[in-house]
Amino acid sequence: MTELTVSQVGEDERPTALDTLVLAFAADPVERWLYPQPESYLGSFPRFLVAFGGRAFDEQTAWKIGQGSAVALWLPPGVEPDSDFLVATLTGTVAPDQHDVMFAVLGQMEEAHPTYPHWYLPWLGVDPAVQGRGLGTQLLRPCLAVVDQSHLPAYLETPNPRTISFYERLGFEVTGQAQAGSCPPITCMLREAR
Repeated sequence: MTELTVSQVGEDERPTALDTLVLAFAADPVERWLYPQPESYLGSFPRFLVAFGGRAFDEQTAWKIGQGSAVALWLPPGVEPDSDFLVATLTGTVAPDQHDVMFAVLGQMEEAHPTYPHWYLPWLGVDPAVQGRGLGTQLLRPCLAVVDQSHLPAYLETPNPRTISFYERLGFEVTGQAQAGSCPPITCMLREAR
């Protein structure tokens, strides 16, 4: 397997990074529960990506591998998703009959989220055309080296049960689950400080 270069996502590369994430989550159980129709997913999911993890671009903690085949949006300690923008985006783009369940799950996620300093990974995605080639691991290893330099833990939630073992191989452990109504479960995972 050829090693590709990991680098920060540049200002002009944001659209490509978001496109990679949109492709990566196109069959994700939770994201497609939120946006079941192709037009609603393609039209609204990019806004949700930005609301939930877009501050990584401003913090220069958005990383890509190669030309952007895989993208990770990390929020450093003390930086949180834009909650007002997130709520407005979800309220305006998700079907109203899903709001109660959606906000119940978000509430559970908020309760489970660490309150102590940590790195947060709201989004990691690999273009489906190149999934299964180890790009996610190649991307996350140097990112986790940055996290480890701070001697702080890392935290994430994964909406896809197939990715749990991937994150476990990188040192994350399951700490809980958020689930309500018809929304598929979201698994909470923590990687202790090193």
